[in-house]
Order: sequence, then C-alpha cells, then structure tokens
Amino acid sequence: MPASKLPLMVDPNPLLGTWKLKSYVVTTAAGERSTPYGENPTGYLSYAADGRMQAIGIASGRIVPAGPTPPDNERLALYDSMFAYAGAYSVEAGKVIHHVDISWNEVWTGTDQIRLFEVKGNTLTLTTHVMDVTGARKALYVVVLEKVASECWPGSRR
Repeated sequence: MPASKLPLMVDPNPLLGTWKLKSYVVTTAAGERSTPYGENPTGYLSYAADGRMQAIGIASGRIVPAGPTPPDNERLALYDSMFAYAGAYSVEAGKVIHHVDISWNEVWTGTDQIRLFEVKGNTLTLTTHVMDVTGARKALYVVVLEKVASECWPGSRR
C-alpha cells in the first residue's frame, strides 16, 4: 500500500514520556500571581505505558546545606522548596488523574490529584483549581512542561 494510503496513526496517550518543568504559576481569584518554586523551577513528570507516573520538582535558588546532615532549619527549607509524588494515573478526555500512592507530603498519599491537560506540540500544560486550606479562596495552578527528547541509546547523558 502506498504511504499516502496508510491510515493515520494517532497516539492514544499523548502524555507518555518524560516532561521537563518550565513554569509553575499560581493565580488567586483576586488576580494575585505567585511562583512558589521561583521563576525557574526544575523538575520532571513522567508517564509510563504501564499506567504509572512520577513527579519531582524543586525551586530555583534552593539552599545548599552547610554539611551532609542539615540542621532542622535547613532541612525544613529544603522540604518546603520541593515536591515529589508517584502512583498510577488514568486519562480521560482532557483530564489526567494522578492516583497518588507515595508522596513527599503524606496529606497527598492515597488521594486522586485531578489535572486538566492540553498538549500542543512539545508543550504540556496542566491546570487545576484548588481551594486554600480555609476554603475562602480559590486559586488556579498552571504548570507548563516541555517534552524531553528520547535518548538514542542506553546510558546516554545530556
């Protein structure tokens, strides 16, 4: 069959692969914008074909501990400047649900974290609305990631 007559193959799961964190922005209903992990956060979000996902991110400008065993104040600053979790995931039209079974924050463990998503080329945008702990204000979280190119051989480094 000529190539022009072959059926167009569409990736059934556009999330598969590894994505590099580019921005993490929170905007309140009052329009107040913040970047809790700084203007240049670093992190990765991976979705595997076996239905598992993992996410890790850190703030730009994190402290460097004075020694191999940081004192409590440094340990707290390091904890407050990161996020990490993993679990199964499921995809619906325009929505991904992270079924968290391990997390840096035990409050998330055992929860479903629902994100709306949009993939445009090599850019993944995740959005979610969250009420603050008092339930008084709603905030919009927008996380932008860029697809990491596949490695050509095992053990290669960037």
